[in-house]
Amino acid sequence: MSTGSRPRLARPGAVWLVLGSIATVQIGAAIAKHLFGLASPTGIVWLRLASAAVVLLLWSRPKLRGRSRNDWLLVAGYAVTLAGMNWCIYQAFSRIPVGLAVTLEFLGPLTVALVTSRGVREIVWALLGGTGVVLLGFSPTSLSWAGVGFALLAGTGWAAYIVISPHLGRHWDGIGGLAVAHGFGAIALAAPAIILNGAALANPTVIGLGLLVGLLSSVIPYSLELQALRTLPTRVFSVLMSLEPAFAALAAFLILGERLSLVDLIAMGCVVVASVGITRSAKA
Repeated sequence: MSTGSRPRLARPGAVWLVLGSIATVQIGAAIAKHLFGLASPTGIVWLRLASAAVVLLLWSRPKLRGRSRNDWLLVAGYAVTLAGMNWCIYQAFSRIPVGLAVTLEFLGPLTVALVTSRGVREIVWALLGGTGVVLLGFSPTSLSWAGVGFALLAGTGWAAYIVISPHLGRHWDGIGGLAVAHGFGAIALAAPAIILNGAALANPTVIGLGLLVGLLSSVIPYSLELQALRTLPTRVFSVLMSLEPAFAALAAFLILGERLSLVDLIAMGCVVVASVGITRSAKA
């Protein structure tokens, strides 16, 4: 009998935590789009970052003194990536359906998974994901090219976020780096948000729902994922995260009444299946 360590098995409770995390993120996205009639996407992104920063900073109480120049440069770069990714995807939401925007955005982590994988099978999965993107070009749903472009930029930001995150974790304990990055992002967007929105940011409805978006899209999902990853294998976690586009489409349908065509759904399915395939076939 082998005395080596056994691989961790996915516990049902941890799986439900990840699914809850995905659901809250996409519900937050749908609520954010609902607010675009009252405030601009920039204003909603700022409320999300600011509210999440307050909660995360109070929660983590990060050590700020004695930090090296590299620590601050890293967290500043992370903040730019975080704020840029959120701003771009909200700009995409304002122009195209949420489900399609998240599907296009998901090409970012899909590309990272492909680049870090080896083998012929990954090429097949990449072709399937590419097929999904091509199908969106034949979609009967009216697509704004600006919306598509913003979604792809958000995907680029998501890819950078994945690459930078491990480095941040090595320099900042716990969620300290994430909390500080949210604070920096909120500071950077404060002036544009105030200039573009003015009195709209004083609207109690905007403030209340904006705070809710921050909790649903940042604080709650991160807390759930942190708990789940204590017992859930990383690969299983990655496969579950591949369900993001499907959850996004469902949340947008239930909250916003956004309907997708059969072609849209097939395209989304191609991207989800490709992501699951690449994740499962990637070598440890």
